[in-house]
Amino acid sequence: MSQMTDWLEAQLRSHLFRTATMSKPSAITVHLYTAAPGETGGGTEVTGGNYGAVTRNPLDANWTAASGTDGLTDNAAALTFPTPNASWGTVTHWAIKHDTNMSVYGTLTAQKNVNNGDPAPYFDVGALDVTFA
Repeated sequence: MSQMTDWLEAQLRSHLFRTATMSKPSAITVHLYTAAPGETGGGTEVTGGNYGAVTRNPLDANWTAASGTDGLTDNAAALTFPTPNASWGTVTHWAIKHDTNMSVYGTLTAQKNVNNGDPAPYFDVGALDVTFA
């Protein structure tokens, strides 16, 4: 299950109910964490060992459309991170950033200890679920 950060909630409130507008992100990046992010961001993002966030532009080919009732959006294409060349630790959470601001985050269904030489971690098609409910 995903949750919105305080930053995204404030952006949406201002866009919908006030005079501010929220611009479409130029890039959406998916990040991995070894300690939980929260409503104000934070957490401990993986660093080193060839780690890098995965970028997916906000396009229909990259993200599915939610139905009128379920509020679910997920990745329409696989999200593959770089192959680790050092230990990343135990990956427990993920987050999506809208340009540089964390917008949503969630807990992995299964924690993964990522070690040097492991295959590149990935989210298969449809595995990264973002729900607006």
